Amino acid sequence: MGLFSWLWGLITGKSGGSGSPHGPGQTATPTGRSRVRLRRRRSTPRLTPRNSVATEPVRPPQAAVVSIRPYRFARRTPNLRNWFDFSGDVNLQRLGRFQLPPLATSDDVARWLGITTGELAWLSGRFWEPYAPATIQQAHYHFVWINKRRGGRRLIEIPKARLRAVQDRILRQILDRIPAHSAAHGFVTGRSNRSNAEPHVEKNVLLKLDLRNFYPSVSFSRVVAIFRSLGFSREAAGWFGRLTTTTTPKSALTPGTEADQRNFFRRHLPQGAPTSPALANLSAFVLDLRLSGLARSFHANYTRYADDITFSGDERFRRSIAVFLPLVRQIISQERFQIHPGKLRVERRSQRQSVTGVVVNSRTNIRRDVYDRLKAILTNCVRFGPSSQNRDGRPEFASHLRGRIAHVQSLNVVRGEKLLEIYSRIDWSR
Repeated sequence: MGLFSWLWGLITGKSGGSGSPHGPGQTATPTGRSRVRLRRRRSTPRLTPRNSVATEPVRPPQAAVVSIRPYRFARRTPNLRNWFDFSGDVNLQRLGRFQLPPLATSDDVARWLGITTGELAWLSGRFWEPYAPATIQQAHYHFVWINKRRGGRRLIEIPKARLRAVQDRILRQILDRIPAHSAAHGFVTGRSNRSNAEPHVEKNVLLKLDLRNFYPSVSFSRVVAIFRSLGFSREAAGWFGRLTTTTTPKSALTPGTEADQRNFFRRHLPQGAPTSPALANLSAFVLDLRLSGLARSFHANYTRYADDITFSGDERFRRSIAVFLPLVRQIISQERFQIHPGKLRVERRSQRQSVTGVVVNSRTNIRRDVYDRLKAILTNCVRFGPSSQNRDGRPEFASHLRGRIAHVQSLNVVRGEKLLEIYSRIDWSR
C-alpha cells in the first residue's frame, strides 16, 4: 500500500476503514479455515470527479526541465546543461482543505520558517556527504541511550535547539491540522491510553502485539509522500522530509541495540523529535485503515497506541484467532512494518487483561501494583519527607506526583481520592 492511498481516505471521507481489507476477489470469514492471501492495493488509486476533489490520478509528476536555475539548490540535469524544476506541482485545493501554506520552492520553505535558505540547507543536512553526519558533533541531534523496561536499549534522538524550533513550527502549523485515523490514540489531541483501552473493556479475549522499530522503520520516502499527499510540491515536500528525518552517525550506535541498525543508517523518523509521533501516525494511516476493516469483518475491535496494537472480541473472535492472526501479519508486512516477535500476547477474561497499562476486565482501572507503588511513595513522603523519595532528582517532584494521582483519578475515582488525601499531608519543606 502506498502512502498516496492515505489521501484517498482524506478526500473521500472514508477514514474509518469501511472498505474491505482484502484485495479484489479475496475474502476471509471468521469460521473459514482455508488460507487467504491478501493482495497489495494500488498505491495510486484512480480518482473520479464523482467522489473526489481531483480529476487526475495521484502520481508523482515528471519534473520540468528549464534552462535557467528556477530556485536555489535546484538540481542539474545529467548533461549539466539544464535544471530540474520540482516546484510546479503544488495542489492549492488540497492545501486549502487544511489551511496549509502554499509552499513550492526551497526559498518559500525557508521564508515560511523564518530562516535563510542557507540555514535551511544546513539544518536539513544538505551539505553532508552523502547526506549523513560524519560525527556526533556534526549532527543536529543529541543521542541518548535508555534501558527498556523488559530488557534491551532504545536510542533517543533529541533535536538540538535550532532544529527543534523549526520542527515545532512544522508540527503546530501543518501536522497538527491533519487528523489521524480514529483507531490511533497515541499522541493525538483528545485521546489517551484510557480512550485506547475503553473499546476493549469486558471482552472475552485480547490479542496484543507490538510493532518493531516503529519510528526508525518510517523512511524518508514515506515522510515525503505524506507531505506530497497534502498538496505540497515535490521540492517543498523533500525539504520537509529532510527536516523531520535524520541519519544516525555510526559512532552513535557503538553501545549496541537489539533493533536492526540498518534502519538508523538511512534517513528515518528520530524518536525524540516533536514531529515524529504525528508523522508516524500518518504513515500508519493505511495500516489502521486495513486492520480496522479486518477487525470488523471478524466482529472484533481494533486500536493502536503508537507501536502497541490491540484487538479484542467475544468468543467467536477467540475461536477465529488462528485464521485472523496470519491475515494481520500479511497486512503489517505489506505496509512495511514488522511485528516484534517476543511481544505477541493473548489474554483471556480469566486473566488480568490490560491495554497500555489500563486494566479492562470489568472497567477501566489502574493496575494494582502501580497503585500500591504510588501509594507507598506518597506515604514515605509523609513520613520521611519528599526529598527522600525523589530519587531521580526531578525539579518539579510535587507536580510529577500530582500528575500521577490525576491519572489514577481518571481511571478509578475512589483510589484517586485516597491518594490525594495522602498527598495533602506531605510537608514540602522537608
